[in-house]
Amino acid sequence: MTMKPSPPHAANDGRPLIIRMGKRLRGTINRLSTAQSIIPTEPVLRPDFFDWTERLANNWQTIAGEAAAILRHRDAVPPLRDISPDHARIAGDGNWRSFFLIGYGYEVPENCARAPETAALVRDIPDLNSAFFSILEPGATIPRHRGVTRGLVTCHLGLIVPDQAQQCVMQVEDTELFWEAGKWLVFDDSCFHEVHNRTDQRRVILLVQVKRPMRLLGRITNDLALWGIRRSPFVQDARRNLGMWEEAYRQAERNEAA
Repeated sequence: MTMKPSPPHAANDGRPLIIRMGKRLRGTINRLSTAQSIIPTEPVLRPDFFDWTERLANNWQTIAGEAAAILRHRDAVPPLRDISPDHARIAGDGNWRSFFLIGYGYEVPENCARAPETAALVRDIPDLNSAFFSILEPGATIPRHRGVTRGLVTCHLGLIVPDQAQQCVMQVEDTELFWEAGKWLVFDDSCFHEVHNRTDQRRVILLVQVKRPMRLLGRITNDLALWGIRRSPFVQDARRNLGMWEEAYRQAERNEAA
């Protein structure tokens, strides 16, 4: 049996003020990111705007193999709601799990050791912000939402995809997208998007977030914004909660070895 940590509680100190300030500034920062971007600012982007995507796509089977090994202890992989209190609204049913390798620049050494080839590949990605295995269970829904900043671009590499691929769909603004094994979906997650897995199979992707390529003023502003996010409860609470879940995963590994 895998022992799970108690559900985390959101830290109250300073959280409402930080969230209000972030929402107030988001529009201004996003407009600056749009003006300063050196790649298109459409909701959906081509993977070849980023040179590193080809290298990871060429190694997708290796990455998928490491993800499958992680899933041997699926119950010890935390639901996103248990990592990040700020995602409770969109991850409330517990059917969206996340196995973090790197989150907002903070590496999770134990998890990187469990997926060493994937970790080595993502460490070489320029301007990496986060990288993790994103696991969506059968029947799961992620309601319409948007990310915190246009200064990041989100990239999904399909690893384990339901047979009825078109029944597992992400809608970004007005565009429907479907995952394919070994292929990338790249989009601006500051645009509204939602996900529905209408199949009886699990969907697993490698989710990578990188800084948007921008001119100097945009880069400086983006780096300052991300510096603040990294030090906010939004990220620091998640780091503490990941530490709590580490013991659950270790226990699952011990049970398997016994």
